[in-house]
Amino acid sequence: MNRKQLLILLGLVVVLGIVGLALHKRNQTSWQGSGRQGAASKLLGELPVNDIASIVIKGGTNELDLVRQDNLWRVKQRNDYPANFTEISSFLLKAADLKAVQTEEIGPSQLGRYKLLPPGLATNTAVLLELRDQGGKVIKSMLLGKTHMRKAEAQPSPMGEMGGNEGFPDGRYVMVGTGAKTLAVVSDPLSNVEAKPDAWLNKDFFKVEKIRSLAVAYPVATNSWKVTRDTETATDWKLADAKPEEKLDSSKTSGFSYALGSPSFTDVLPADTKPEQVGLDKPTVVTIDTFDNFTYTLKLGQKTNDNLPMVVTVAAQIPKERTPGKDEKPEDKAKLDKEFKDKQKKFEDKLSQEQSYGKWTYLVSNWTVDSLLKERNQLMAEKKDDKTASTELDKKEELAVPAAQPKPDAKK
Repeated sequence: MNRKQLLILLGLVVVLGIVGLALHKRNQTSWQGSGRQGAASKLLGELPVNDIASIVIKGGTNELDLVRQDNLWRVKQRNDYPANFTEISSFLLKAADLKAVQTEEIGPSQLGRYKLLPPGLATNTAVLLELRDQGGKVIKSMLLGKTHMRKAEAQPSPMGEMGGNEGFPDGRYVMVGTGAKTLAVVSDPLSNVEAKPDAWLNKDFFKVEKIRSLAVAYPVATNSWKVTRDTETATDWKLADAKPEEKLDSSKTSGFSYALGSPSFTDVLPADTKPEQVGLDKPTVVTIDTFDNFTYTLKLGQKTNDNLPMVVTVAAQIPKERTPGKDEKPEDKAKLDKEFKDKQKKFEDKLSQEQSYGKWTYLVSNWTVDSLLKERNQLMAEKKDDKTASTELDKKEELAVPAAQPKPDAKK
């Protein structure tokens, strides 16, 4: 290595060192305030995660109770509907590992500035988080206040102005306990910790496969219809009890084969919701039969905004024994018996899981059921009116008349 190369290498080392120092200082100055740097210890101490039996979140006048019953987390405000276990376990592990990036002593007059006032009707209030044991005793509590924002680097815009300095959330101001005098900043916005029951529901749902027939019964009977198909792979549907002038439009039934293949729901209605309040006293009933002998019955109420109330019931006819084939060989029996038992167990588990959804009333989005909620006449191919038919007939007649032949030349 010659002298010139050595000087270049040393110069690069110096530049990289300056850049690294600048980045480190920027990260340090990002956390605003005159507080001291937080200790390395965990903010909630050694949190006994396995002892936590309920999570209470209060924000404004709203309250959310997540309760562990029989090793299953449930949402109390949604008639004990199963909660999203992955979301809860992820949050608890995060809470157990929270550390303060910065701490600061503050007085009561400063709580509003950081949105750390107790939850209630007032402005600048915090979100109260309580972790309780099986007996309801609070293990740890924490007030979640204002989101900490990191200011982004100002970038020149195409218009010649400086922009891009709106910032983004990179932490949150919190207080451990309700009477604490120390403010802490954690490096996680904890944005999913809200007193919104629908955000914590387990959104797993039933799944319809291999549809054989599909029927929609409306309160007005003339709008009702039923279609069937012969095989799992058939794309042509047949209209039951079709009138001579009725012909299905295949473009309007093409999606039936995959209907409700992956449905979801928005929310669960309270247990005291009365059927007449949401139109379920006079529902539209969708009945789906599958080639696996599952039957799904959906009762749909009155649409509100972009959602409809829905109740679902599931039944199935699962064979108890396998009927051997006519030419079945003895050496194939064990294999075929095992395949039958495995399939039987799969169907029994599916039925048990999907029947559990019948305990609640759901809100589903329009797009989940829109493809099915067509009235009978909306499924038919469009009829041409008499005027159009007459015009087309005239055109055909004109084409049928032979063209006039030119007169022969007299001179010839």
